[in-house]
Amino acid sequence: PRQLLDFLAARPRDESGIVYCLSRKKVEETAMFLNRSGYRALPYHARMDAAVRAANQNTFLKDEGVIMVATIAFGMGINKPDVRFVAHLDLPKNIEAYYQETGRAGRDGLAADAWMVYGMQDVALQRQMIDESVMPDEQKRIVRDKLNALLGYCETAQCRRGILLRYFGDECEPCGNCDTCINPPQMIDGTVAAQKLLSCIYRTGQRFGAQYVVDVLLGKDDERIRRFGHDRISTFGIGTEHSRTAWLGIARQLTTQNLLFVDNASHHELKITAEGAEFLKQKQTISLRFEEKAARVKARRAEAVQAAAPVTGAENQLLQTLKALRLKLAREQNLPPYVIFHDKTLLEMARAKPATREQLGQISGIGNSKLEKYGDAFLGAIKQQTNY
Repeated sequence: PRQLLDFLAARPRDESGIVYCLSRKKVEETAMFLNRSGYRALPYHARMDAAVRAANQNTFLKDEGVIMVATIAFGMGINKPDVRFVAHLDLPKNIEAYYQETGRAGRDGLAADAWMVYGMQDVALQRQMIDESVMPDEQKRIVRDKLNALLGYCETAQCRRGILLRYFGDECEPCGNCDTCINPPQMIDGTVAAQKLLSCIYRTGQRFGAQYVVDVLLGKDDERIRRFGHDRISTFGIGTEHSRTAWLGIARQLTTQNLLFVDNASHHELKITAEGAEFLKQKQTISLRFEEKAARVKARRAEAVQAAAPVTGAENQLLQTLKALRLKLAREQNLPPYVIFHDKTLLEMARAKPATREQLGQISGIGNSKLEKYGDAFLGAIKQQTNY
């Protein structure tokens, strides 16, 4: 959740967004956490009282600045055009689900963000669910392949839009908008690092989680490490060339590439797969993303958001005034705000600052009916703020 707060901190508070979680419990906990952090968040999942669920959905549709925290039960038939972000706190099952869920943002044609955070446990949980399902073996193979395709998308250093389109049989040039286009990740020869990590897991008995294994690699002075005698093994302290963040990223990437697996049934212990053992035996090579420290990632995200800002400071002030007027009118008429005008239309108003009905009518999304209903109110707001 703290990473979600970092993501939200760089965004305007009046934005609407969706946060997807895998479990009902996580939906409830995340919504409460966001409310305690000063955001207006509502939960939505299939086990809620139907009246409460409908009320939350209605609030999301009709108000601004509402974050819906939901399972995948939310979204079908929802056509709110001004959703500015979709965040995933858990790994979706496949690219098809991810594509559908992220497609609920930015339907008005303005910029919107898709953001996802996941870790080794998410990968392990998805694979465990597949293994323990009652599906026929051939169906399990198909589902595993779909999950692996999603993991490849998550870990790619290439344009994400290109990866998505190729998955669905299309092609495109690098989009210039996704994180890997804006800030291309640094790739490293991860062969030695992977060998060190796998060897450390093996020499500690494949009985510990990632944090402990990384502590051993970094040579941490720790009572637990001394008690198990792991300060005397050959891999103790051999990983000081990388930070903790980088080592955890390497462990995650080796998990997504099926060289490791996380044993959820046994305290999230890291274990070496048959592919991992073969990697060590055959002295194979591997290329990995270099994981930056969280503070630097946060700074780069804020820079990217600032660079993508669609309006100047004065235009943004006018935009907020127009949004407030739209919300007032929408509440008076019991309508969702976007039924009056889309964000894209208000943005054009803030930029063009029309002074007459004729000029206002030239803006996209304003037909004769809306010009007659709302034209004078919005022209008055623009005139008052721009001193026409």
